[in-house]
Amino acid sequence: MKHSLLALLGGLLLSLSTVSNATTKHPVVLVPGIFAFDNIAMIDYWYQIPAALQAQGVKVYIPKINAFDNSTKRGNQLIQQLDGYKAASNGTIKKFNLMAHSQGGMTSRYVMNVRPDLVASVTTMATPHTGSPLADITTGVAPPGTLQGVSFTVFANAVGNLVNILSGNSASQSDINAMLSEFTKSGAAAFNSKYPRGLPSTKCGVGPNSVSIPYNNVNHSVRLYSWGGNGPLTHVLDPSDALFGITSLAFIGQGESGNDGVTGVCANHFGQVINDRYFMNHLDINNQVFGLVSWFETNPKTLFRSHATRLKNAGL
Repeated sequence: MKHSLLALLGGLLLSLSTVSNATTKHPVVLVPGIFAFDNIAMIDYWYQIPAALQAQGVKVYIPKINAFDNSTKRGNQLIQQLDGYKAASNGTIKKFNLMAHSQGGMTSRYVMNVRPDLVASVTTMATPHTGSPLADITTGVAPPGTLQGVSFTVFANAVGNLVNILSGNSASQSDINAMLSEFTKSGAAAFNSKYPRGLPSTKCGVGPNSVSIPYNNVNHSVRLYSWGGNGPLTHVLDPSDALFGITSLAFIGQGESGNDGVTGVCANHFGQVINDRYFMNHLDINNQVFGLVSWFETNPKTLFRSHATRLKNAGL
């Protein structure tokens, strides 16, 4: 009995220590991918993740970003909000840890390169850094300027604008073609040639753990991390599984050893690769839909909490 009580006490102390270790020096900013809503019709983009981080003492921000646009324009929106968060802190906030899902990773890479003074770390999750065959297929089926392309553009932008309005971001006007063109093979290559920092030098390699980026005659060190999934079908009740089961077929013959339905295993490599093969689809990464993720894989909330501890231990 005595040993059982001691074991229980030890477990509680270890738990409290873990919570303490997750309190990061810099706030975490959760940067969304396409659609970029925060909460619509009781659906949270980051389902239960902000609360999980806040419960461990992490300060969390969720910016409002255009549903569909290229990462440069989305990045400039993010910069404006980061400057606002910093100004409102009365000097207590110096930099931010950007944790980004899907296109949010490209958006964060842009911010890191043009305003490194705002960024302590960038973590990308399921980001198709080298493009996604889905973008090439979509632009091939509905090329801009054709009847199919115009119809698709009008419909998609209307959906994006509705998402923006429902997210309290009515000032943004969606541009689906700007978003898609960035994720074709050639579009991603163009973006990467302009902002190569953090990317592997070889296919499916790993990038540097950190980079030093000059800004206003000062070199700013930014830590880099990434993780991704390799399971389009993960939960029988998750409606997104049916979609990703179909979209995963686009990767046949693309030279990827696996994918999450949108992003190839190798395409998500950036900086220090924590794990590129979690049994998760593209939305499981941010605990969607309603947390219907695999019972046989680490829970996404656990990954975020563990990463907060990793950032804390790195002095971030």
